[in-house]
Amino acid sequence: MDSMQYYYPYSQFLKNKYGEKVYKLPIDLPATCPNRITGNGCIFCAESGTGFESMGAEVPVSVQIDRTKEYISKKYHAGLYIAYFQNYTNTFLPPEEFRSFMDEAAKIEDIVEVAVSTRPDCITEEYLDILQGISREHHVEITVELGLQTANYHTLEKMNRGHTLAAFIDAVLMIRPYGFDICTHVILNLPGDGREDSMETARILSALKIDTVKIHSLYVAKNTPLCEAYENGTITLCSKEEYIERLILFLELLSPDMAVERLFSRIPEKDAVFCNWGTSWWKLKDEVMGEMERRGTYQGRTFSYLHGAALHMRRDMR
Repeated sequence: MDSMQYYYPYSQFLKNKYGEKVYKLPIDLPATCPNRITGNGCIFCAESGTGFESMGAEVPVSVQIDRTKEYISKKYHAGLYIAYFQNYTNTFLPPEEFRSFMDEAAKIEDIVEVAVSTRPDCITEEYLDILQGISREHHVEITVELGLQTANYHTLEKMNRGHTLAAFIDAVLMIRPYGFDICTHVILNLPGDGREDSMETARILSALKIDTVKIHSLYVAKNTPLCEAYENGTITLCSKEEYIERLILFLELLSPDMAVERLFSRIPEKDAVFCNWGTSWWKLKDEVMGEMERRGTYQGRTFSYLHGAALHMRRDMR
């Protein structure tokens, strides 16, 4: 089943941008998160963050890139790569240290883009100026990945995110003049969220003209506050069927111009007590595509709520 019939995949977005397949190389830096310094961090975040695929921050950036490039080039015959600073809050590093890591990655052959994952409340013009300088010096594209998770600011507080929806909007508006692509991470099954929260998140991302979205299904990592709450029954997670419903509603409202990087999370089985309802992510993806085919639906099918929608409705009623 061709997913392009139902949503705009990130792989196609990159192919349109660079003319061929491009592969992400995850890189881990010796960074942390301001939310961990001021408290216990997000209740779902594992001690190692999200860098399950990385080699470890103790390995030099150039070595991490070279080793992963070698593996991917052999397996996929890849030629172009994105240096993806994935774990924790990379712009929480001191500016000059941040600049050094970005420069080390950007000057490596076949790196065409630097992607930096961070929090909405850790964006300033100082870091954006550094990225702009790296882009100009090494002729690489820049993507800033922001972890929003949900537009429901009540849920953000319950998950101990430490930032608000306003902080996300502020970060997007700050990044826009630099011309960098913006990727937003969302989780569609956070405890306390419902279908309307998933739908409103799609509307907000579309209104802000976000370039790409990375959709996650909430997993329960071991040794986290979420794990404790899950195991003692304080919180419950929605069913697989409910998640698929939210995902389809999200995609239907999403701008058709926004690329979708993933539909489900991935975590090593040994690190979690719950992930994807005990089903592999590719089987779940096939299930979603099958349901969208059955309904005759696709990304952007209900994308008609912006640009004076009520006025268009009045005109159509004449």
